[in-house]
Amino acid sequence: MFDPILHQTIRSKLVSLLISNENLPFKALKESLGVTDGNLSSHLSKLEKEEYVVIEKTFEGKRPKTIVHITPKGREAFALYIEALKKFIEEN
Repeated sequence: MFDPILHQTIRSKLVSLLISNENLPFKALKESLGVTDGNLSSHLSKLEKEEYVVIEKTFEGKRPKTIVHITPKGREAFALYIEALKKFIEEN
């Protein structure tokens, strides 16, 4: 069975980017995914609720900066999701 949280194009791409980079600024994720601030925030909230990501809010000088980190739980969930996809492809 596919993880319903990850079986959504934007979220699966988002987690894939984080696995490749460990963590990324909000702005870099937004640009890579081609989504709006609100759309990305909505997806991140769902991933954060499942504890797949941690969102860190800091300041760079006087400017706010949001960094998104992948968690061990998020890595494991993504690995299981990829295995489920592979199994589905092999069976069909």
